Amino acid sequence: MRTGTPQPDTALVRRLVADRFPRWAGLSVAPVPSAGTSNAMYRLGPDMVVRLPRTDGSAADVAKEHRWLPLLAPRLPVAVPVPLGRGEPTDAFPRPWSVYRWLDGAPPDVDSLTEPQASALARDLAECVGALHGTDPAGGPASYRSEPLAQRDGATRAAIAELRAEVDGGAAAALWESALRAPAHAGPPVWIHADLQPGNLLLRAGRLAAVIDFGCLGLGDPAVDLIAAWYVLPPRARETFRTVTGADPGAWERGRGWALSVALMELQAYRGSHPVMAGHARRVIGALLGSPALLEHPRDLGDPHLVAPVVGAPPDAPDA
Repeated sequence: MRTGTPQPDTALVRRLVADRFPRWAGLSVAPVPSAGTSNAMYRLGPDMVVRLPRTDGSAADVAKEHRWLPLLAPRLPVAVPVPLGRGEPTDAFPRPWSVYRWLDGAPPDVDSLTEPQASALARDLAECVGALHGTDPAGGPASYRSEPLAQRDGATRAAIAELRAEVDGGAAAALWESALRAPAHAGPPVWIHADLQPGNLLLRAGRLAAVIDFGCLGLGDPAVDLIAAWYVLPPRARETFRTVTGADPGAWERGRGWALSVALMELQAYRGSHPVMAGHARRVIGALLGSPALLEHPRDLGDPHLVAPVVGAPPDAPDA
């Protein structure tokens, strides 16, 4: 968890809700276990959740989510968090916060995905990504991950160098350089989620039911959303995802580069401190480089409070 940030508790959430939304003052409040680093979540009654930013960067996303998620929601084939109310900063909690409808489901257990569930999930993901990319981008903000891959070159190579004792630097550099040579996205930027990781997906009965955590939402290269192929899917389902999305070779290569760059920076930031994030990163790097030994490492120290897949800001966020 990030240091130097307000840590809300149940009593504070009760007070915030009672002051801002008196009609909900009598509802139960209970913390939602999560390994997320950017937002604290508290169940409010049977069908709502309070989401309080832990960082200034996450607080800046509140206005964007309230502006755009209600417009995007009806255009997507799965549920997304649509805000029901917004709280303003106060002396008790100095950041804006939100109340959302509670979305039922559980993140995918990537290591346990088998056929035909994995291929069904790949199709669901591809259809959701296609619907998002096809939504009118007029007026949309730039995604947090809207830059071309070349702008990440220095940071990515620095991560490869720092992780040389754990990652095959030659293989990582070769993949990265191949991604940099891929043709750039030729069309206009499109809506992208930009953080399709396991903790940001909810499944019910084995099918994709919801996509959550839209902190990176905005306009960018559609290849960014191809990171889901390596973050979420096993090899056979990965090919299904590629076919249904219709990703051309250039987009697929850029997607590989994005997945590698993001995973390297996650591992660099969270190894030794956040086992969930580090585990996701090692899995992705292992899938990209064919190095299954990366899936576990003694540096990923355990923490009994990190009990659920991550729902939070990427480690390359400005306030990380």
